[in-house]
Amino acid sequence: MKRRIILTGAFIGMLAIILGAFGAHLLKKYLSVEQLVTFETGVRYQMYHAFFLLFLSTRKEFTPKALKTIYNLTIAGVILFSGSIYLLATKNLTLFDSKIIVFATPLGGFLLILAWLALFVNIFKQKS
Repeated sequence: MKRRIILTGAFIGMLAIILGAFGAHLLKKYLSVEQLVTFETGVRYQMYHAFFLLFLSTRKEFTPKALKTIYNLTIAGVILFSGSIYLLATKNLTLFDSKIIVFATPLGGFLLILAWLALFVNIFKQKS
């Protein structure tokens, strides 16, 4: 499980850098400043959670079940939160109907909060 967490953290971190560069260099010709800021928010939160996963992989005291729960919440949260932000920020460049994902961003954010809460609870339950 720890190998999967490290690989996923490295992958979504790498993808955040690629998307950040894509936004900074290619999308700035096509998006408004507000849309670029929105896109960068998705990149930033994706990178935060790449680091979060790498941190999670260093924890030795968590049960496999706790690791899997936090991992799954984080992955689902990043996909829904950052993914929907990318789609919303670039909606005028695609034929994608953004009304379809209106609840994806807050749901993704909620899942990320739950991942952090699960981390907190697991560490709080430790005796030392």
